[in-house]
Amino acid sequence: MHIEIIKGTNHDTLRVTRADGSIDEAQVVKKGPVPHDGVHFAVESGLKFGSAFFGLIAAGRHPDDIAGLASAMGHSSAKKAHVPDPSIVELIQAERLVECFEAEVWGGPADLETLQSVADAAFSASLVPRVVLTSEGVAAVRARLDQLKADWLPLKTGASLRYDWP
Repeated sequence: MHIEIIKGTNHDTLRVTRADGSIDEAQVVKKGPVPHDGVHFAVESGLKFGSAFFGLIAAGRHPDDIAGLASAMGHSSAKKAHVPDPSIVELIQAERLVECFEAEVWGGPADLETLQSVADAAFSASLVPRVVLTSEGVAAVRARLDQLKADWLPLKTGASLRYDWP
């Protein structure tokens, strides 16, 4: 699957072209200095997640439908805390890790023990099993994030970054 993240002014656009030729687009709200879906790509590819956000899109889900899927299948929140359906556990684990790595983009890297502790709290609150972070996996994600920042920040509006999944 080909992934394209197009830089916008008020929002960015995610465009995916699957192996079967089908194409989906979604608008993505700006949340920080780099696109949220770019952080998803860094985390999911760096940690080798196969059935999280981009894995679900590659399997045919529209990007806009994934939040609804997570909600319907048990994504825990303060209002409805229960164990999620096994089919979305990796999606939730990835989202919690994306939040951890976004915090690093904004404020700088943490040591592995601190990063794992923060991630563990997020996994626990979301009622999903912990993902054990390794120095190699974290280094792979951080290298992808460094490249994302280097490529994204000078990018002009309307230009894009392209990635291949997996």
